[in-house]
Amino acid sequence: MAFEPPRRLVRALGETAPDGDDWLAELPGMAERAVARRGLAVERVQVPGGRSSLVVLVRTAEGAPAVLKLAPRRARPESERAALAHWGGLGAVQVREDEGAEGAGGAEGVLLLERLHPDVSVRSLPEAKALLEAAGTLRRLWVEPPDSHPFETVAERTGRQAEAMRAGAAADAEVAPLVDAALAVRTELLAEPPERRLLHGTFRQSKVLAGDRMPWLAVGPDPVVGESAFDLARLVRDRVEDLIAQPSGASTTRRRIKRLAESLEIDQERLRGWTLFRAVESGVRARRVGREQDAELLLEFAGWL
Repeated sequence: MAFEPPRRLVRALGETAPDGDDWLAELPGMAERAVARRGLAVERVQVPGGRSSLVVLVRTAEGAPAVLKLAPRRARPESERAALAHWGGLGAVQVREDEGAEGAGGAEGVLLLERLHPDVSVRSLPEAKALLEAAGTLRRLWVEPPDSHPFETVAERTGRQAEAMRAGAAADAEVAPLVDAALAVRTELLAEPPERRLLHGTFRQSKVLAGDRMPWLAVGPDPVVGESAFDLARLVRDRVEDLIAQPSGASTTRRRIKRLAESLEIDQERLRGWTLFRAVESGVRARRVGREQDAELLLEFAGWL
């Protein structure tokens, strides 16, 4: 079959590699080889799919449902494989092949995963229930990282992001005050990190899918090692468009921070700080690549913090 990448993937990769690269051109051939090596039967490409990988619904030679995922190197698929292997299916999707098995392709950006229900995410639940289920899933993922782990730390990742934020502020005086506030709070938070956990890294409601083995399982990590509040911060702004549309959006956000912090035993001020940093970083990045509506939502949300 033709492994045509969904438009959302093409658009998102254009943002992360604006000068283009060879990955999309090589993708059909890589997918064909990955399917042939594993003796898979292809059902369909998942649409709209993800923003950093091609997701193909397949069946193994034994007829078991599975997912074949192909991602470019800049999406750090080898890091994703290592995190999923460490979690071992507790709270997250399982890898269906060993790293050393014949045909395994972590280095090539190929993962064979347990099949979940791709069209049913926690986001489909009412908001209060969705936050509860998402937070419970996240709690299971926060474990000690493996010794000599290959993952970025929160300090390293946010350091790279901080450079891009400074450049954005230099080019756009409107965002400069928010960037200054976000960078100042980052410095404070990194001075005394309270813990060192393996984090999902890009956790939100749409990253939690219904499963058969467990009711809800996380997918698509971009793992990082650091404090739990950094991971939870992305969940705080879920459904940000709904928050912005509410007259009481700012107070609702403060209550959400308090509720999530208390339910997961996290310092409320640290959660607020990382929520501010991550919202500003995302807003500046959205503006840089021309997603102006997203940028306005995120920066207005950040202003509440």
